Amino acid sequence: MKITIPHIHKIEGEAGFWAKVTKTGEIEELKFQTLLGLRQIEGILIGRRYFEVPIVVSRICGICPVPHILGACTAIESALNVKISEEIILLRKLLLAANIIHSHTLHLFFLSLPDFFNIENDLELLKKFKKESKAALRVRDLALEITRIVGGRAVHPITPIVGGFTKIPEKEKLKQILEKIPQAIEDANLLVDTFKKIEYPEFERETLFASVFNGKNYPYYLEKIVKIGEEKFTFSDFYSVQIEEDLKSPPVKKVKFRGKAYMVGAIARIKNNGRFLTKNSREKFEEFLKERKIKEKEYFKNIFYNLFSQAIEVLYFLEVCQELLKEILKMPLKKEKPEIKFHPSSGLSALEAPRGTLFHYYEIDKDGRILNCNIITPTAQFLHNIEEDLKDFLPKILRLKKEEQIRKIRSLIRVYDPCISCATH
Repeated sequence: MKITIPHIHKIEGEAGFWAKVTKTGEIEELKFQTLLGLRQIEGILIGRRYFEVPIVVSRICGICPVPHILGACTAIESALNVKISEEIILLRKLLLAANIIHSHTLHLFFLSLPDFFNIENDLELLKKFKKESKAALRVRDLALEITRIVGGRAVHPITPIVGGFTKIPEKEKLKQILEKIPQAIEDANLLVDTFKKIEYPEFERETLFASVFNGKNYPYYLEKIVKIGEEKFTFSDFYSVQIEEDLKSPPVKKVKFRGKAYMVGAIARIKNNGRFLTKNSREKFEEFLKERKIKEKEYFKNIFYNLFSQAIEVLYFLEVCQELLKEILKMPLKKEKPEIKFHPSSGLSALEAPRGTLFHYYEIDKDGRILNCNIITPTAQFLHNIEEDLKDFLPKILRLKKEEQIRKIRSLIRVYDPCISCATH
């Protein structure tokens, strides 16, 4: 028996699914297939000047341009020994937190939620969840407003550069955002409650989870350690030694850790850093466990709970934005122009994008031009894990009708929130 899904909609980019199953239910072949062509962003950067990099890599993705911009800036700053101020760091963290909120809200409510109610038409979704739809849109709009004010525009921000920002946001506008956050937190609580009530499929598989880690808080920017399973590595060791890129199946560089599939993203961050969530978001997480009568260990065996993890992160990062804004407003914000001296060098960065840990690596010559670069995206890291989950999931749904099988396969794939544009950069 063959199961073919030529196009999986409601994900970022284009992908399909193909599997060959025997009469006894054994899977002979299974593949989650990316359908976008290789875009060669890394090749485009070779020979370009260092300051062109952030704006070029932002075009990798229209949903998550911010982490690519900040990943490029941070890696190049590391290579050229550029020091940035605390104000710049806080503004970047605010920008990145807003992007995670925006991406999660879009995915949760408008791409994945319909699967649990067998809704194909978005207008039906809006009718069924009127109050929740308005709440989701308000949260997303606020996240985009933060991006516009700090980043210069809502999509493909233009103000973040190596060394800082071309323009510092006005304090009055930041104050206006701060005033809107209590309503957004109220809306986020409603969204968490909505995803708490969903009937998630019963599914269980041991999974390796990876994210940045420091053992002190819930990190997502400027961290030096990656935790995977119970092991910890410097981010340079993890990138250079511990993971392998499969270059045999273009246009995607699929990644494994010591030959094993692993997962990154919201559920991985909560697995590794969940004890550092805010009081409100941690309580919501524990309520979920209590109401489901499951232990925390069991939670991380069901990949469908990545959705609830994203909902928790929307709430968490809104509270983070609130605290960041309070800190930023106390500071004397001014445009900075650090001195940049060129020398042959290389730099690596690791940060948490909405879908997981993102690596940017650059080699620079004596004139400030790019000699070599490599970008490892979250989706490239979890593509193998999608296939491993599908291998376990598929035998459980073979008795269903073909249409129902396809719906459930799509649902599991969408839970990952794959970004095919990032994967095929």
